[in-house]
Amino acid sequence: MDFTDINVLIEAVQRIVERLRTEEADKAPLLNEVHPQHRESARNLLHYLTLRTLDLRELQGELSSLSISSLGHSEGYTLSNLLKILRLLRMLTGVAADDLYPDFRSPLDYKTSRQCLRDNALQLLGQHHRGEGSRIMVTMPSEAAEDYEMIHGLLLAGMDIARINTSHDSEEDWQRMISNIRRGQETISKHCLIYMDLSGPKLRTEAVFPAIGKKQHLRLFPGDSLQLVPVAPTTKDKHALPQVLVTLPEIFGDSQPGHRIYFDDGKIGGQIISVQADGIEVKITQAAPQGSKLRAGKGINLPDTRLTLPSLTAADRTHLPFIAAHADIVGYSFVRHPADVADLQAELKQLNREDIGIILKIETKDAFENLPMLLMTAMRSPKIGVMIARGDLAVEIGFERIAEVQEEILWICEAAHTPGIWATQVLEKLAKKGNASRAEITDAAMAARAECVMLNKGPFIVNAVATLDDIIRRMEKHQFKRKSNLRPLGVARQFYLQTNMQNEAE
Repeated sequence: MDFTDINVLIEAVQRIVERLRTEEADKAPLLNEVHPQHRESARNLLHYLTLRTLDLRELQGELSSLSISSLGHSEGYTLSNLLKILRLLRMLTGVAADDLYPDFRSPLDYKTSRQCLRDNALQLLGQHHRGEGSRIMVTMPSEAAEDYEMIHGLLLAGMDIARINTSHDSEEDWQRMISNIRRGQETISKHCLIYMDLSGPKLRTEAVFPAIGKKQHLRLFPGDSLQLVPVAPTTKDKHALPQVLVTLPEIFGDSQPGHRIYFDDGKIGGQIISVQADGIEVKITQAAPQGSKLRAGKGINLPDTRLTLPSLTAADRTHLPFIAAHADIVGYSFVRHPADVADLQAELKQLNREDIGIILKIETKDAFENLPMLLMTAMRSPKIGVMIARGDLAVEIGFERIAEVQEEILWICEAAHTPGIWATQVLEKLAKKGNASRAEITDAAMAARAECVMLNKGPFIVNAVATLDDIIRRMEKHQFKRKSNLRPLGVARQFYLQTNMQNEAE
């Protein structure tokens, strides 16, 4: 064996460990601000982020060729894994494998990091009945305020967390929903947490002019132009561009020519041509060949625009006392910056609900890019989690990147021992139409790597919950996060059964 090559590997790993030590010392003030419960998790997150600033492909390949534990699955226990690799490499050279870093250690290893994540998930998301499998969160439709039987069916099918979106309905409706959920809990002796989403500064179309047909829409083609306006037009001008009234006129101060704009979850795309105080001209660059309909109430995304809107809106502050009085978890919509997190934490402190779980919804480009600092700030609270809100996020970062980005979010959450929620369009066709596509089933199986999976409402939602419950039960036997549990494979056993029978027959 060429010891020179191994010594090169040893030096490379030592340089990484020293870099981790330097970065930890430099970031000590930041680490000291987190809740004591999250101190080691924050350290590990910092270690993992430091590690992932490096190109590790060649080093990982060399370690794998020596059958030494590689760097690829060390999210939850980065420092301990590096020190174990270093110890094994030194043993291969015949040098005593004494610890080179007695003053730079971590209590987190594979088992303890896994337990830390379990404990954090239990505190935030509550007990469930699937072993280590994901919890199931279900968005409550408006009917949940009146239809107790639907709630009862959801609980029996496997719902663990009920999601109430404060963008819809009223406090009276929410109260009736909660009463039905509590009644169902008592009836079947099953715990179910209440999760309430803050609406946040969601930019939507409020009305379209001139509207076509009874359902009030514009039909847009590539090459068309339209105008976003802050107030509804008072007169009709047949020569004017089609106009779209928006819910947040504040965007007129942030948008710039050349910025991209998307409507209705990315179904319609355009580019901003000009920005005036009374209107933003948009040229449509993406729509169906036969035209795409744009109606009121559809989302608008501006991925290139840095919005100066506060994430915690006036409406959110109005609803927070109700949420603090009734919810177990609050979802923070359109959070973008660490100061946004601190703002919500201050409001919850005023309401004596510092104990409430906080979910950071990652649905904008800013939120994804700022995720590490969002987590560090959120770690000042005892119970935190992250939702991968793939709908708006995919539009913001580009549909072609969503698979890559959702993996990165899961890795960072695992490094912080922070529970993750996989959301948007999970089994959506099944919930809305009654039958699932093959791609949906595969997506749901992938979602089982998160600590919770969120389903949206639909007429077949009870069936969707039961199907997801079955998928999670199957997948949790096979994997934890990205790591295989190495459960015996039925196909392998069948192979040996068949070959043994064949040999006996011969």
